[in-house]
Order: sequence, then structure tokens, then C-alpha cells
Amino acid sequence: MHWAVWSVFARPDGAAGATGEGAGEFDAAVEQLAGEGVTLRGVYDVSGMREDADVLTWLHGEDPQVLQAAVRRLRRTGALAGTRQVWNAMGVHREAEFTANHSPSFARGVPPEQWVCVYPFVRSYEWYYMNAQRRAEMLRNHGMAARDYPQVLANTIACFGLNDFEWLLALEAPELVDLVDLMRAFRATEARLHVREETPFYTGRRIGSEEIAEVLR
Repeated sequence: MHWAVWSVFARPDGAAGATGEGAGEFDAAVEQLAGEGVTLRGVYDVSGMREDADVLTWLHGEDPQVLQAAVRRLRRTGALAGTRQVWNAMGVHREAEFTANHSPSFARGVPPEQWVCVYPFVRSYEWYYMNAQRRAEMLRNHGMAARDYPQVLANTIACFGLNDFEWLLALEAPELVDLVDLMRAFRATEARLHVREETPFYTGRRIGSEEIAEVLR
């Protein structure tokens, strides 16, 4: 079973406590977590995209309890000490809405791309009561909107009952503009009419642990 958790951290307003120092400690924690079955898919610079976020981490593994502990362990390292955790969401891979054969890129061992866009979404109230074939048709058309963007990796997981959302989606791409264009293409699909909520968005570039300090200064 594949679980994933995204955590967003922000530099405190007017505070000097969040320095981002301690890349070595952060790397050591990541190495220890790997021995416990937790994989760090990436650390991302999400600063400048919105006013309340600076660093995003993406962890995945087979045990949600271990992932919870992993988030706490990374948060306590010198690299993230003094930051505020402003958003967090965990989900699990279950059978996708549009095809039983779909699985997230991270679960298939596909290497991460340079940019990521993470966001939750909630379907309309009537969506799950609709005819299954009708839903499948709309989702096929939605998927066709992505055919011109084969470079974008999709990671969709379920989070019913885990937080305020139903699904979590992380799109990965080699170029930031790929994410902009794909998201715009998705807007022109009928399935979009049955999305009740799909914010917040957290978008950023994959960075090394040694870059966290510069992002948080």
C-alpha cells in the first residue's frame, strides 16, 4: 500500500529563528528514514508563489504512522527549525476514478521531475450519485486533455476521511510552464464542472537540502 504526505513550511514573519541551517542533520534524518521504509521524493522551493509558504516536502512509504513520525523528525532538524507548518495532507493510493490500472508515478518508481504542483480537490455532491458510465466518459475526456503533455507525471491519491478533502494530486514536470498549460487545458473539460473545491495550490522547484537555508533567509 502506497501512502504519501506533503508538508508545507513557512518562515515566521519578522523572525530570525528559521535559518534553514543544518543540511547535514536533515540528510542524516532522511537516510535514517529510508531505513524505516520512508522515501523523500523531494524538497521544493515554493517561495514567491504565494505569501504563506516557502518549503514543501514530499514523503511516501507503506506505513502512515511511520510517515507521521517522519514529518515530525524532519520538522525538528536544524534545516526546518523555527519554521511554521502551514499545510499538511496525507493520502493513500486506491483504485482511481477513471481506470483501475492507474497508479501514481511515485508508486511505480518513476524518478521525480524538476517542478511540482500539489493541490487537493473535492468533487461535487452529485458526482458519486451519477451514472458510472457517464462519469467514466467525462473522466476519459478529462484525461485526453493531458495527451499533449506526456512530460507531466500524475500522482493522484485518495484522502477521504483523512482531512478536509477527497483527493490529492501532485503533478510533476520538467518545466514550470508545462504545469501552467496543463492546468489551463483541464479547465476546458466537463469534469471540471463537478469540482467543488481545489485549493490551495503549492507549486515549486525541487532543491537540495543545502538550498533550504537560502530559501528561508
